[in-house]
Amino acid sequence: MSSELNFLNLNLQDPLTRPLLEYDSSSLLDLLPEVPLWVKNPDYERVDWLNRVILHMWPYLDKAICALIRSTAEPIFSEYIGKFQVQSIDFESLTLGTLPPTVHGIKVYESNEKHLLFEAAVRWAGNPNVTLVLKLLSLRIKLQLIDLQVSGAPRITFRPLVPTFPCFGSILVSLMEKPLVDFGLKLMGGDLMAIPGLYQFVQESIRKQVARLYLWPQTIEIPILDSCEGAQKKPVGILHVKVVQAHNLLNKDFLGTSDPYVELSLSGERLPSKKTSIKMNNLNPEWHEVFKLTVKDPQSQVLEIHVNDWEKVGPHDKLGMQVVPLRLLVPQEMKEFTLNLVKNTNPNDPHNKKLRGQIVMELTFVPFREDTETFSGPLDRHDERNESLGKASEDTSLLRGGLLLVTVVGAEDVEGKHHNNPYALILFRGEKKKTKSIKKTRDPSWNEEFQFLLEEAPLKDRIHIEVVSKRSGLGFRPKESLGHVDVNLIDVVYNGRINEKYNLINSRNGLILLDIQWRAI
Repeated sequence: MSSELNFLNLNLQDPLTRPLLEYDSSSLLDLLPEVPLWVKNPDYERVDWLNRVILHMWPYLDKAICALIRSTAEPIFSEYIGKFQVQSIDFESLTLGTLPPTVHGIKVYESNEKHLLFEAAVRWAGNPNVTLVLKLLSLRIKLQLIDLQVSGAPRITFRPLVPTFPCFGSILVSLMEKPLVDFGLKLMGGDLMAIPGLYQFVQESIRKQVARLYLWPQTIEIPILDSCEGAQKKPVGILHVKVVQAHNLLNKDFLGTSDPYVELSLSGERLPSKKTSIKMNNLNPEWHEVFKLTVKDPQSQVLEIHVNDWEKVGPHDKLGMQVVPLRLLVPQEMKEFTLNLVKNTNPNDPHNKKLRGQIVMELTFVPFREDTETFSGPLDRHDERNESLGKASEDTSLLRGGLLLVTVVGAEDVEGKHHNNPYALILFRGEKKKTKSIKKTRDPSWNEEFQFLLEEAPLKDRIHIEVVSKRSGLGFRPKESLGHVDVNLIDVVYNGRINEKYNLINSRNGLILLDIQWRAI
């Protein structure tokens, strides 16, 4: 091994450095492709510091990458051993050499999305020594890779950004153009690439294969955090719950009988629970009431059912509870459950042996359409939009209900005359919801999501969002409007999602960032 490294070091020579004035015009034209992108394009930033880091880490990166190559290749090689008279396949030598890749510039893209996206211009003129030995009967075939040169422009995305270290959930990599790959290949000491036509065939085959796998919009995703850690899951469907009736409930009242009602919630949700009406003095109540709950993970979430005894004064007594795992449901199919009520979910608790009655439920899980339909109707001109709306209203798919998700991300340059403690107020179809208030700031960041379950698509609706400042103490002018915006939701229905900054009306420079999605069922 040491002799091979000495041989490689002997071949390495310091490059000649000459002033540009000494080059003629034709030589300068030849050098232009080698000029770094940060020189030719002001959008790309010079990253000498990163190249120095890679240079110092390269000996360790070389060993780590080679170990990964070995562990990945060994199962593949083992599949061929014993077939076609193959006795063994192994690496005789595996090193990426002493020359690390260099980054010729990085371009960072600004976006309203919760991710970090940048493109890097990477070149690698390496001196690897990769030798593969194939033993076929008594023949020992040696294949050697040398003089590898790679040039590419990968796009790297860290997403989603989350408040859990390292603050992003995964890394996505794709190539923005076909990479340039050049290398030498020796078979039994002879130059395999000297065969006429083989060099061009191998080059084009490699470029096509790499492009097929990694050329944008194809991506390779490297998960960093578990799906349940850090990243917030998005709704995938609606759970329809019908509370039918209950039998033989416990009597918790000394004078009279229990006044039962039912609370419904999904595990992992912070939303307020759904409640049925109260049935006074009834141990065998009938409700026949229907509720809708938003589902984010049907494989792990459970429906939590609590039956309580209403009390006019003091805390309400607990009559019993039960849970239903959503994985028991088949999408679009209604399933009826008759559940024995227990005190808690601990199977070893002796109190659960006491009879507490039964409750009858009907559950149906309706997932959202996997690919939200986007309608490519003309939306640019007013009259064409009306025509498009008329056609869309005739589409039966638009008559379906769904979930409207409104995320108020934050605001910029909101300024009050008397105080700056802004919160966002959302008004939609008579419902009023608001974010938390953030004190003493002109650039609040809320990142709060609100859900509206609708029976039909909001094609003709607008949502009103107002930024309001509330005085923290006593005094005149307790509330002050910092600006508002009205958003037509037809674009959300047609596109599935909008993520935009809006200028606030009645505000000098105020902006608000909204992420609005429509998930149809």
